[in-house]
Amino acid sequence: MAAGLPGNIKTKFTEMNKTSKVKIGNKFVGDSESVYVIGEIGINHNGSLELAKNLITGAKAAGCDAIKFQKRTPEICVPKDQWNKERDTPWGRITYLEYRHKMELSYEDFNEIDSFCKRLEIDWFASCWDEPSVDFIENFSPKCYKAASASLTDIALLRKMQLTGKPLIISTGMSTKEEIEDAVKNLEKEKLLIAHSTSAYPCPVDELNLNMIVTLKNDYPELPIGYSGHETGLAPTWAAVTLGATFVERHITLDRAMWGSDQAASVEIAGLHRLISNIRDIEKSLGDGIKRVYDSEISQRNKLRRTMEIV
Repeated sequence: MAAGLPGNIKTKFTEMNKTSKVKIGNKFVGDSESVYVIGEIGINHNGSLELAKNLITGAKAAGCDAIKFQKRTPEICVPKDQWNKERDTPWGRITYLEYRHKMELSYEDFNEIDSFCKRLEIDWFASCWDEPSVDFIENFSPKCYKAASASLTDIALLRKMQLTGKPLIISTGMSTKEEIEDAVKNLEKEKLLIAHSTSAYPCPVDELNLNMIVTLKNDYPELPIGYSGHETGLAPTWAAVTLGATFVERHITLDRAMWGSDQAASVEIAGLHRLISNIRDIEKSLGDGIKRVYDSEISQRNKLRRTMEIV
């Protein structure tokens, strides 16, 4: 497996099992732990609580450990020169600012989501795109926070999320190596996790650069490294697990043809079942790298193994 890695990556898989573990909810995330699978609903609920709950139900049935939303304050996140630009939406032709408000779930919606997730026993959290959104989500005591790739250089926002005392996942799409280094340098490492990502929706396979998972594990051996994928298909996510991703995140949807900017790069629920089932098989199949003769091999060994006496 290591033979396929670039020559400048010297770290062996057996040398990378130094990652600290971070506890999210009641599960640890890190090397030697079961891969933590996050189904990102994001904005694929299209502002509908009913749709959000259907996605949560599907994620739980498929075996996700957590689901994730996005939270924005539109007046902060939308540039002012875009506020009054009109666009066609499911609610008719409205301004971009109006559209962003339509896509936001309310306090009452999130309160119901929190209760619903507790009943289903599935973790939930959010990517907060601005500081007031952190205060909003903190009302519900989420299990952790995620910083979207677009927010990697907003150190004040990253610190705001860390000050809650919750674990923080930072995503590294559209970022340089120096920007990643600067973010990590300015954050507390005790509850920090890093997700390799490429910010294209959907992302071409030749731009996924999955070997960056190995690079990040080499650069930050003290931190859990994972993968946030925006590709179509499932194979790259499975490959990410074999390369050592300790957590994976994929956008999920009920129908990839639905209206919305992230739907096409999402996994439908049937595909999510397959994705997670095969991740669990991959985990079992990787083993510990120590050669041994298994009980299941004994009869074949006794029947087929040839030895030659040397005279």
